[in-house]
Amino acid sequence: MASRYEAGVVCIFLVLCSAAVPCLATVYKVGDSNGWIIGSNYQSWASGKTFAVGDSLVFNYPSGHTVDEVSSSDYSACTAGNAINTDSSGATTVPLTTAGTHYFICGVAGHCTSGMKLSVTVAAAAVGGGATTTTPSSATPSPPTTTTTTPTTTTTPTTGTTASSAGSLSPLVAMLITWVALFKFVVLS
Repeated sequence: MASRYEAGVVCIFLVLCSAAVPCLATVYKVGDSNGWIIGSNYQSWASGKTFAVGDSLVFNYPSGHTVDEVSSSDYSACTAGNAINTDSSGATTVPLTTAGTHYFICGVAGHCTSGMKLSVTVAAAAVGGGATTTTPSSATPSPPTTTTTTPTTTTTPTTGTTASSAGSLSPLVAMLITWVALFKFVVLS
């Protein structure tokens, strides 16, 4: 009887631990309650926030708008024709999978120039990832060179709640193991 009780306590502990892991990433609703619309100051919205690899941006907007991820130069010029990714579903979730600056605009003519543009700087995750720095091996000291990969994201239309992609495998595996252990030790014993 004591082993069933101990197994139950261990299972509950594992459930509580696995529930904490997804809390490490943040899901940001762009524009908060206003959403992705003309007339909001998105740089002001982003200014007090720290974005990290694993976080997600959720763009909620009515029809007649898009979310286009673009290059720095296309962002500055409000050019939508060369978008890295584009979505017009009305609910776009962009997982921030790479460190660096990510640029977003509304691709509808005149919307970007009216302020529907957002740039966010994403910090590397606490464990690895992001930009790599290499120091050349020469007798003359020279500054390190930095190599970064071009950010690519997949936009996925969502309905209802949105979840972060950070740690998505670990909590899932922990929950599966916990439920199997719970079933094995408590139900079958």
